[in-house]
Amino acid sequence: MVSGTKRGSLLGTLGLVAALAGGSAQAQDPYARERESLLEEIKAMARETGTETGRAVFSVRVMAAMAKVQRHRFVPASYGPLAYANRPLPIGHGQTISQPYIVALMTELLEINPSDAVLEVGTGSGYQAAVLAELARQVYSIEIIEPVGKRAATLLEELGYRNIETRIGDGYNGWPEHAPFDAIVVTAAAPRIPPALVAQLKPGGRMVIPVGAEGDVQFLHVMLKRTDGSISTQRSLPVRFVPLTRSN
Repeated sequence: MVSGTKRGSLLGTLGLVAALAGGSAQAQDPYARERESLLEEIKAMARETGTETGRAVFSVRVMAAMAKVQRHRFVPASYGPLAYANRPLPIGHGQTISQPYIVALMTELLEINPSDAVLEVGTGSGYQAAVLAELARQVYSIEIIEPVGKRAATLLEELGYRNIETRIGDGYNGWPEHAPFDAIVVTAAAPRIPPALVAQLKPGGRMVIPVGAEGDVQFLHVMLKRTDGSISTQRSLPVRFVPLTRSN
């Protein structure tokens, strides 16, 4: 039996250890609190937009991926203080890193399984690819702007992602060498869904893509290819993405 005096001393010691451990964890990850706040904001936005998206609550797997990927590694150093703000940020060459809520939503709508191969059109900063890689067996990511794609590829390798393969090229044509894909996500707006991407989607697969001409209202579309090859498409939230760039 522990006496009252000893119990108080013991509890005080345990409290000090816990405080030191918490301080150590914060020192190791100075963005931990910002990331936690961002996750709560994503959950709140999911509830607010649930009627439009059909996803008022995001899956545990998706939220765990969002919690694990360190967004501050993917933004320019000058924007470090805004790394966990729930907003897009410029990354150079007229490109942006998407709003975290939109990254989470698009990932949720893909319904990725651990055995899936996923195609991403528009590597950008590499942030969306990293989130996908936490959920899928393999991610293939295409970026048409060479310096942007090379920078993302270098960072993803530094961060230890071995299940992401990148290339520089025109994502409008997909990546036929690795098709068909269980899921496809496009991180730039196209005036229409590219036929090549539809062809490279497996029966039973899903594609998430913003659709709308430059200057027009864009909407997020969720396309399902049924097992018989027929297509169904559902329009989701209004969004704003950079245009999908073509090589010609």
